[in-house]
Amino acid sequence: MQVPILKQGDYLIASVQAVLTDTDLLELRDRLTEQVGTYRARAVIIDLTVLDVMDSFATRTLRALAQSLRLRGAATVIVGIQPDVAFAMTQLGLQLGSVATALDLEEGLELLRRQERRGGSHVR
Repeated sequence: MQVPILKQGDYLIASVQAVLTDTDLLELRDRLTEQVGTYRARAVIIDLTVLDVMDSFATRTLRALAQSLRLRGAATVIVGIQPDVAFAMTQLGLQLGSVATALDLEEGLELLRRQERRGGSHVR
């Protein structure tokens, strides 16, 4: 299933619409990495609101994706992690490392705007 990627100003927003297979995650990784360069995006927001589970492969892939995007000059914010997913990830020891997270898309956009006002190019 292809994840829609929308361009909003200097940002790309990837909104996951259904459970992703490992192949879907790798395709999303490749498309986002390419589109950051194509659109000269300064940040990417990945909306995971619809997911009710995150396994270790998905967590590692998202963490690696954020690191790759940072190397390409774009910050990453992951939004919409559901309470049960957050609890399960914690119980399983799954971590997103230094990847910024926010409650929802609105807060993710605000996080990026605050960072811009402070003159930073990356969200930490």
